[in-house]
Amino acid sequence: MSSPCHCVHLRKAARKLGARYDAALEPTGINIAQFSLLRTIERRQPVSLTDLGKHLELDRSTMGRNVRVVEKLGLLQMARGEDQREAMVELSPQGTTTLRAAEPLWEQCQTEIEAHLGKDRLDALAELDRLL
Repeated sequence: MSSPCHCVHLRKAARKLGARYDAALEPTGINIAQFSLLRTIERRQPVSLTDLGKHLELDRSTMGRNVRVVEKLGLLQMARGEDQREAMVELSPQGTTTLRAAEPLWEQCQTEIEAHLGKDRLDALAELDRLL
């Protein structure tokens, strides 16, 4: 078993990439996972935890835990859906403010990563996402 594990390489690269985004977003008090969550909620709000999890490809329990962390930061508001069984999520005013502050930091990080990796590598990364 001498061949390198592709999964290990992908996970290491993902951690390094995530760390760059986390460092860029640090002044806002959120990390890249929370930024992504806030952006997704903003685009779909109000959105159920189930639909949010489906869109982000996370199971409902993981989605619930992630949402609770961001809710404790004051960035989300929770409510009940029409049938009262489903929790609905939307950004709080503070969440909107935090997201607006984070966007230019994310854009700058995005630009730096694009310059560092180049179009071919980024296209390959996008292709992996589509294939897997």
